Amino acid sequence: MRRDDRDDPFDEFFREIERMMNDVMDDARARGGANAGAGPSDPGAADVHLDVYEEDDQLRVVADIPGVDKSDIDLRCDGEVLTLDAAGDAREYHERVRLPARVDEHSASASYNNGILEVTFDRADDSANIDLS
Repeated sequence: MRRDDRDDPFDEFFREIERMMNDVMDDARARGGANAGAGPSDPGAADVHLDVYEEDDQLRVVADIPGVDKSDIDLRCDGEVLTLDAAGDAREYHERVRLPARVDEHSASASYNNGILEVTFDRADDSANIDLS
């Protein structure tokens, strides 16, 4: 016996989900949202794969940003937010990361090797001792 796909009870359900997802993506593109129109054929809009590691007295941020030269990477930190801007021939990266702990931005050290950026910060002292006189 041959099954008739028109009798699939989930067919209408999946069509409705696909329609809603298309509506959401069309709305995002119309608003010019992040990565609007981006896809595998649009290498100019690249997402940053980024991980933040909390260690004893340090914070380490590791980002995958291939295709850029070391000299084209701009990093800024105000102690709470790390801002990364980088541009290569085919890709641009713009990322703002709220750090999970306050850091001493002046203690930052960074390295970039084979498309992997690593930035390390010392944690800022949470509080100061106050002498009572």
